[in-house]
Amino acid sequence: MVDMNVHSIEGEKIGEIKLKDDMFNAKINKHIVHQIVKRYLAEKRRGTASTKGRSEVRGGGKKPWKQKGTGRARAGTIRSPIWVGGGVVFGPENRNYGYSIPRKMRLVALKSVLSDKVKNDDIIILDKIELKNGKTKDITYIFEKLNINSDKIIIVIDKEDEIIKRAVHNLKNTIVITANKINTYDLVNYQKMLITKGALKIIEEVFV
Repeated sequence: MVDMNVHSIEGEKIGEIKLKDDMFNAKINKHIVHQIVKRYLAEKRRGTASTKGRSEVRGGGKKPWKQKGTGRARAGTIRSPIWVGGGVVFGPENRNYGYSIPRKMRLVALKSVLSDKVKNDDIIILDKIELKNGKTKDITYIFEKLNINSDKIIIVIDKEDEIIKRAVHNLKNTIVITANKINTYDLVNYQKMLITKGALKIIEEVFV
């Protein structure tokens, strides 16, 4: 078990908590982490580039001229790829660049990133986060009390909280996410991870 301190939003140590070894002290597999991040980026690609083939281009139902006797080359349709305005040969079509990866691999990547953050002291555990007002200064006050200097912070909470989201809204490099939606890409992309005890419990129960 990994022992970690639990803090209040005032930055005071108020206790300790034991983290599961298989989740927060796992063997780090950088190759699988790379595969998961690569897959996430592939899913974000917009495969919207598209062209029309000769069967999709409008018009061209009538033979432009008779087969013989005109002195011109044979033509069956004005929508042939060799005509201006005709169909495109082997052009791009709408496609999805995403691909599936086994759940076990996704879990290995997630555990690798969480374990790496523990090793680098990039995880801070809070007893809870309660804000009276959804003002940016309320959340930055917590960062100051916890001596968080990183520009990229991910806050993990146990359930949706519109006040916290509103407080973080104006912070360019800070996001809020619920524990059941954490993913390898976000954890890699944000250095410091601020997590509540409730969210921690959900992670250890859901991602097994």
